[in-house]
Amino acid sequence: MSFATRLADAVRRTRSVTCVGLDPRKASLPAPLRDAVANDRPEEWAAAYTQFCCEIIDVVGDRVPCVKPQAAFFEQLGPAGMISLGEVVAYARSKNLLVILDGKRNDIGSTATAYADAYLGAESPWGSDSLTVSPYLGRDSIEPFVDVCDQRDAGIFVLVKTSNPGGGLLQNRQTDGQTVFQCVAELLTELNASRQNAEGYGPLGAVVGATYPQELAEMRAALPHSWILIPGFGAQGGAADDVKVGFHEGGMGAVVNSSRHIIFAHARPEYADKFGDARWHDAVAAATEQMNAQLDLVK
Repeated sequence: MSFATRLADAVRRTRSVTCVGLDPRKASLPAPLRDAVANDRPEEWAAAYTQFCCEIIDVVGDRVPCVKPQAAFFEQLGPAGMISLGEVVAYARSKNLLVILDGKRNDIGSTATAYADAYLGAESPWGSDSLTVSPYLGRDSIEPFVDVCDQRDAGIFVLVKTSNPGGGLLQNRQTDGQTVFQCVAELLTELNASRQNAEGYGPLGAVVGATYPQELAEMRAALPHSWILIPGFGAQGGAADDVKVGFHEGGMGAVVNSSRHIIFAHARPEYADKFGDARWHDAVAAATEQMNAQLDLVK
C-alpha cells in the first residue's frame, strides 16, 4: 500500500489532520522528567527523551494519524540521542502511527540514495514512513529519494514554501517568470504524474507553511497530486483559517504539524494552572483535542 494511501487511511480512521511534532528539548521537558536526570550525561537525557516521546505517543496514538520526530534535537545528544530517535520511531510505528522523519536531507547521486536507503520504508534501518527533503541541489537530488519511495511504498515531503520569515530570500526569487517555490512545485507535480494512487496522490508531498496562507492556497492548486505538510500552526502564528485553504474537499490532502503547542502544553497559560508539570500528559491530550476540534475537516 502506498504511503499516500496509508496516510489517507490514517486520517480517515482518526478523523484528524493533526501531525504531532516530537521536538524534545532539555529545558522544556516536564519537571518530573527533567529532575530525574541526575548527572547531566547524554545517555540520561536520551533516556528522558525516549520516555517523553513514547509517553506522548501513548497519549496521541488514537487521536492523530502521524507524528514528526525532529532529528536535530536527538542529534544534539550524539550517539545516545540517535539510539533514542530509533527507539521513538519504532515505538510510534508499533502504535500504528505514521512517522514523518524531519531531517531535511539532500545530496546527489549515491549519497542521496544512501540517505533514502537509511531513512525510508519499513525495510530501512530507521524504518520511517516518510522523510523531509530539501530540493535545492536540483532534480537529481530528489530522484534518488523517489526511486526508494517507489521500491518501498514510502513518501517524502519536499520543502516548497517554508514557514520561516527568511525563507523568501531564495524561495521567492523569480526566474523565467516563476518564483523558485513555484518551480519546485512544478517539478513535484511532474514526478507524481505517473505515480498516483486511486485517489490521485503520489509519494512526493510538499512542505508549505501556515504562515503564508495566500501561497498555501496557490500551492494547493499547483500540487493536485501531493499531500501537503503544513508547519507553522500554533506557536509560530498560523491559525485554523490560514491552513484550511491547504486541503482538498473532505479534509484530504494535507496534515498540519504542531510541536511546542502540544508537547509542551503543560507550560501554556491556559493549561499551566489546571495541569502543570505533574499532569503534563493530560495537557498534551487537551491540546491535541483542541487542535482536532479547530481542524474538524474530515468528512
